[in-house]
Amino acid sequence: MAEKKVLITGDRPTGKLHIGHYVGSLKTRVEMQNSGKYDPYIMIADKQAFTDNARDPQKIQNSLLEVALDYLAVGLDPKKSTIFVQTAVPELSELTEYFMNLVSVARLQRNPTVKAEIQQKGFGESIPAGFFNYPVSQAADIAMFKGQVVPVGDDQEPMLEQTREIVRSFNNAYGADILVEPEGVFPPKGQGRLPGLDGNAKMSKSLDNCIYLSDDEETLWNRVRSMYTDPEHIQVADPGHVEGNMVFTYLDVFDPDKAQVETLKDQYRAGGLGDMKIKKYLFEVLNAELAPIRDRREMFAQDRPAVLQMLAEGSEQARVKADQTMHEVRDAMGINYWG
Repeated sequence: MAEKKVLITGDRPTGKLHIGHYVGSLKTRVEMQNSGKYDPYIMIADKQAFTDNARDPQKIQNSLLEVALDYLAVGLDPKKSTIFVQTAVPELSELTEYFMNLVSVARLQRNPTVKAEIQQKGFGESIPAGFFNYPVSQAADIAMFKGQVVPVGDDQEPMLEQTREIVRSFNNAYGADILVEPEGVFPPKGQGRLPGLDGNAKMSKSLDNCIYLSDDEETLWNRVRSMYTDPEHIQVADPGHVEGNMVFTYLDVFDPDKAQVETLKDQYRAGGLGDMKIKKYLFEVLNAELAPIRDRREMFAQDRPAVLQMLAEGSEQARVKADQTMHEVRDAMGINYWG
């Protein structure tokens, strides 16, 4: 039997997870976990969340359990995956510090993902040093577990490339081929980034243009009803545009009946199909997908101490692996002074 590949990925606990996370990465993680071909490590990246939420620790603390519930709800299984908390593995901070000596400030400044996020968050010249350096921390997260595959959204490829560079630099600097260069696993074409309900290029918690995995039916319908469609499609009889129309964008992603979607697009373009009718159809499609997730989440939420215990046990398992890797790292660097 072929050896399982190590899979590593995670999310920042800055709020509940939404359907953009689901199609962008969560769904892929569950499929890979259940394939039996991978040894998955799923991290709740609370240390990284502090890089731009350092003065709001309560937000991170409150979100930790919510993210864990979302993980369990979509089908991540602690019997098949090591689900752990980043700050519960202090070895990650040590490896990050060593990695920081192997990458230049200029290289971090060129990272397009970091540049885009700095602009989005409006830091200006007041960029927290931790946020600026988070690609190095991310590289340590992946390298610590010798991650071979990383399920991520399309926008994370520059981060993976930076990780590969740092891993190569470490292996070359210390003459030891102990860390692994990871490869990304990306969502199907066109599903890497789900736009927001308002038509914004990215679904974002901060913009409140999301559908959350935990939304009940009434909330889901209200969110679908608010979606951006075609502002020129005023009367039902008016011909409408499907390009840039969020209802059809979401149907392309979520409706398994692709022929039906194309039929609806033709009707909408020709005129005679109202926005409310097509929104009701989308609601039914989304609710069919999300109802089982919502039900599982409610079940797990009945015993929150058990979820916290699951995280504690997963973090202990992660520390065992991290301790092994750090012993090799210190050996390679010549700093295991006492064996």
